[in-house]
Amino acid sequence: MKIVSLKAVFTTLCMGIAFIGAAQKATYNDTLMLSLDKCITIALSDNPSIKVADMEIERMDYYNKEVLGQLLPSISFNAQYSRTLAKQVMYLNMGALGGGASSGTTEEGSESEGVEETPTTSAASKSSGGGGIKMGLDNSYTMGFSASMPLVAPQLWKTLKLSDTQILQSMEAARKSRLDMVNQVKTAYYSLLLAEDSYKVILESYENAKETHDIYTKKHKLGAASEYDVLRTSVAVKNIEPQLMQGEITIKQARLQLCLLMNMDVNVPFKPTTTLSDYEKTMYENTLAIDKSIDQNSDLKMLDIQTQLLNDALDIQRMSWYPTLALTANYNWTSMSDGNPLKNFRWSPYSTVGLSLSFPLFQGGQRYNKIKQARIQVEEMSFQRENLEQAINMQVELAVDNIHVNVKQIAACAENVKQAERAHEIMDKSFKIGAATYLDFRDAQLALTNTRLTYLQAIYNYLIATNNLELLLGNTDIEKYNISE
Repeated sequence: MKIVSLKAVFTTLCMGIAFIGAAQKATYNDTLMLSLDKCITIALSDNPSIKVADMEIERMDYYNKEVLGQLLPSISFNAQYSRTLAKQVMYLNMGALGGGASSGTTEEGSESEGVEETPTTSAASKSSGGGGIKMGLDNSYTMGFSASMPLVAPQLWKTLKLSDTQILQSMEAARKSRLDMVNQVKTAYYSLLLAEDSYKVILESYENAKETHDIYTKKHKLGAASEYDVLRTSVAVKNIEPQLMQGEITIKQARLQLCLLMNMDVNVPFKPTTTLSDYEKTMYENTLAIDKSIDQNSDLKMLDIQTQLLNDALDIQRMSWYPTLALTANYNWTSMSDGNPLKNFRWSPYSTVGLSLSFPLFQGGQRYNKIKQARIQVEEMSFQRENLEQAINMQVELAVDNIHVNVKQIAACAENVKQAERAHEIMDKSFKIGAATYLDFRDAQLALTNTRLTYLQAIYNYLIATNNLELLLGNTDIEKYNISE
């Protein structure tokens, strides 16, 4: 019975493992259909660089809270212990106190009348050998609390404004990171579309060449075609095979690049939901609606924020001329004893409350020179912004002109494709009835293939130019890619 039970358990486990393996295999065999917007959404939510940019905003928020904490009271606990190795000796001028010798003894060797003799002073005087008195005890303890809070701190107040501007800088850096990510995903997605569509065109040409080769092979067996015709068609087939292999490699590279941007497992199969030719339908409308405004350009916005940071830093340097006022408070306990440091504790508490005023008067001209440096940096930023704005405007004009050229090229290529298809159709019929030679038919096939590839490349160039212009203007609507909670 035990053997039967073990066999049943073993069989059940094997079936369960097989079922799980089959389920996983079925999961991986399911092909995901990903649109461009879906790819961008995944990349913006899962890419590590985007997460790092968001964490930088969170870090700057904590930094702002750190600066704000400097306006609150700071409280600390302190403790100190010291052991006296050699006590200080004090000498008294007895003549100044009421006459007599300045030394500690008279001619008869008795104690001076100016000092009352006690066991402690007597022993101290004898041990000092010159009338000195040793001061202090062996052990000294101090512990307590101290607190301080700034009341008037102009530099600290301006630093809070500086930290707010730094948060804005981090937020703009995160936006720029998202814009770059959208640009990269679009470029990778368009590259995948170009690779797949080009592969389809080459594959169609390969199948046509192979079909022609099969026809000549059959004719040769029947004696209706020469061996030369068979060899010539075979060579035509072999010439296309390297292009097919290169196309497969290009598709794989484009997929890997897109998976890397989306932080997705490369083993998960997926397919794009569109083709390059689908974008021809909206290219005229999109071209007419191009907005050349550079107000949202990320580089300009970052430069403006950096200028604001320099202005804030200039204000901080100016505030260094103003006085600062702080409230201080202390509550301590002290104890002093002789002999064993762990015995004879006599704790005496004391406390103080006060104000601390600091008014900087002269620091060798350091503050004045720092202010001059900050002013020069602000002026430099104004010239840099003017130069950058001119450069961006020029890039926008060139990008728009490039888009217009690509649109015209697409229209011309689309017309060429129609003519090449018509010419191939005519030549195909003529070749089948024997009215055209194989060379004429092959030339028509090559012309059609090249025209289709040129058409796809023109659409790709238009999409890349539009994508780069969108990044340059910085007007991408990132909010539509946010995943709703």
